[in-house]
Amino acid sequence: MTGELEYITFNTRMGWVGILGSPKGLRYTTLPQPSSKEAHELLGNQVNYAARSHNRFNGLIERLRAYFNGGKIDFPDKLDLSGATPFQHRVWEATRLIPYGETRSYTWVAEQIRKPLASRAVGQALAQNPLPIIIPCHRVINSDGRLGGFTDSRGVEIKQRLLNLEASA
Repeated sequence: MTGELEYITFNTRMGWVGILGSPKGLRYTTLPQPSSKEAHELLGNQVNYAARSHNRFNGLIERLRAYFNGGKIDFPDKLDLSGATPFQHRVWEATRLIPYGETRSYTWVAEQIRKPLASRAVGQALAQNPLPIIIPCHRVINSDGRLGGFTDSRGVEIKQRLLNLEASA
């Protein structure tokens, strides 16, 4: 597997971000972290079989930096979601349709994938999102407008920061 996977960690205005990709597309990105080491660790065990890339992700790095600087950026990148379930694929595809600066509810996503009673399962699929920002799970909130879906208070704080960043653009 070495040579097929490539990764990079880089600094942004909000912190260190990691990217892991395969020849098929992006596999993992991290939310901003306090250090390069933490971003690297969050890329998972596959990073141990990856080569550090200095060129492959240049365009994405520029777009992510622009995004974290408040730019309205699109991420049309090819994704490698091998290992995901068909349900996760549908949830993540629907989530990618949420426009920059807008939010939708877990129920909305469930309705988009024609599973209107599956909002809890949608939340579980989004909790497994390997590509935050690229698949903008931070734009999915509770029906009552409360933030949710992140397992710890730091996650909710990051979600709020991302929503604020997009709202100010």
